[in-house]
Amino acid sequence: MTDRITVTHIKDVSIERMEKKDGWAISEFRLPITGAQGSSTAVFHSIFRSGSTHSKHLHSECDEIAIYLKGNGVVGQGNSRANVTSGHCRLMPRGSEHFFYNETKDEAEVIGFYIGASSVPNTGYKFCGDASAEDLNSPRDGLKEGILIRIEQSLVIVEPNNPWRSEQIRVPIGSHNGSKNALINVCISAGIKGDSYYSNKCEQVYYVSNGNGLIGSRDFQKEVSKGTFVYVPRRTPHWIENLDEENELEIYNVLTGAGSLEEANFLISNEH
Repeated sequence: MTDRITVTHIKDVSIERMEKKDGWAISEFRLPITGAQGSSTAVFHSIFRSGSTHSKHLHSECDEIAIYLKGNGVVGQGNSRANVTSGHCRLMPRGSEHFFYNETKDEAEVIGFYIGASSVPNTGYKFCGDASAEDLNSPRDGLKEGILIRIEQSLVIVEPNNPWRSEQIRVPIGSHNGSKNALINVCISAGIKGDSYYSNKCEQVYYVSNGNGLIGSRDFQKEVSKGTFVYVPRRTPHWIENLDEENELEIYNVLTGAGSLEEANFLISNEH
């Protein structure tokens, strides 16, 4: 059992300089987790101003998982198009051209995970051209590649012995719908402290989407709140506690190297 976890709030992360000529017409793009923290997966947080877009592009070296937290717009995957709103989760397969255009009058907020690529260059990023009026006006009858699913339509697991002590777990993306890596959604009830646990199989990245809590590992602990990202290496015992006595602590968790809870093979640790 080796490494420490990394806890980063998005407000403490600098904005990256991304070039519009390469398709990055985004107002804010941050990288809270990269290989600099030891992670094999780079994690991004992006804010799209109204009418802005991340133009057609692909990643030849990795799959990408995205969570749409705020706003609405149109996405393209290959030749297919679909509407997305807050609550959609998406997997874009490696080598598949895709884009997002923000149709919100205000801002759209998206977080994403370049699975197994520790930086943007390591994703094999390639700009493929602007999203045209024809692209934006094409029928939006669903994506024919990858995965696009709303969180409330996800696979639900009821497992009382899970390490977060959550009443239910949602798994929008995982081995059940064709992904080798899993995205899970967990709501920890008010005042609950989970077990200390670890996985020998996968890295984990958490995103806190709502609430206030505490995460700990050995002699380290730190408060977390909405906008916090947490990187947990393999074989690292850690626990999460909901500090709020009234409201749930909601987290998203990406498992890099496991497509399900079973594959992750979580083990309870006595380091609490």
